[in-house]
Amino acid sequence: MLDGKNVLKQKLAQGRTTYGLWVTLEAPSITEIAVSLGMDWVVVDSEHGQLDFKELLDHIRVCRNTTTTPLVRISEIEQGTIKRVFDLGAEGILVPQVMNAREVQQAVRFAKYPPWGVRGVGGERATEWGMKLRERTQAGNDETLVIPLLETVAAGEEISSILNVKGVDAIQFGPADYSASAGYLGEWEGPGVAAKLLSLKDKIRTRGIPCGILATDVANSRLRQSQGFQMIALGSDTSLLIRALREAHQALTANPGDGASQRSG
Repeated sequence: MLDGKNVLKQKLAQGRTTYGLWVTLEAPSITEIAVSLGMDWVVVDSEHGQLDFKELLDHIRVCRNTTTTPLVRISEIEQGTIKRVFDLGAEGILVPQVMNAREVQQAVRFAKYPPWGVRGVGGERATEWGMKLRERTQAGNDETLVIPLLETVAAGEEISSILNVKGVDAIQFGPADYSASAGYLGEWEGPGVAAKLLSLKDKIRTRGIPCGILATDVANSRLRQSQGFQMIALGSDTSLLIRALREAHQALTANPGDGASQRSG
């Protein structure tokens, strides 16, 4: 956040395509690298994996006073969790496994200060420990992002009512979970899922709401870009590391004799 403004929210409102990193590992240096590379945002994932609140804070802190917006995927729609994540300084939340508008309304309610919602006022990082209490709380409802994850067939069927919820800033797609709910467990996009997600994306974009998705590789990132997704995760920290290591390892072990002959020469 710069000058009290959510930079990602501004970019999305301008219709810009933004790029980010999905963070699952503990080291804040990962997020620091993303910031140094100029990523528009990071999503720190606390739904899956082992990250605790201190580790969330370490990742969020790295983004302070930069143009990289820190987002957190929460584990569930729970008032205390949402409040603490925003108090730590997150500028937005991704809400997993939503099924209907009622659940989305609850998430928004927990994310917003009164009179819109029920978020409690605290003297924590979000208000610079109370030193900017008035400015940050009065701007908070406008600047914080609430992004539901569309991860199930049920949510897809309820998308029109979900989009009617005041406070929905974007929709993030979860292809693997959607595939699982459609009966294709373990597949990134099972039969017919890719086309269905694009149909849902078009319906969402018609309403003027941005869509995001996690890409699987560079070619897939380009495809998502051409499809009109505004929030493209270029990968997760683990997937990018695995991909680079696998490619290097396979390249060097495909012809193991070459290295031996070069050394003997």
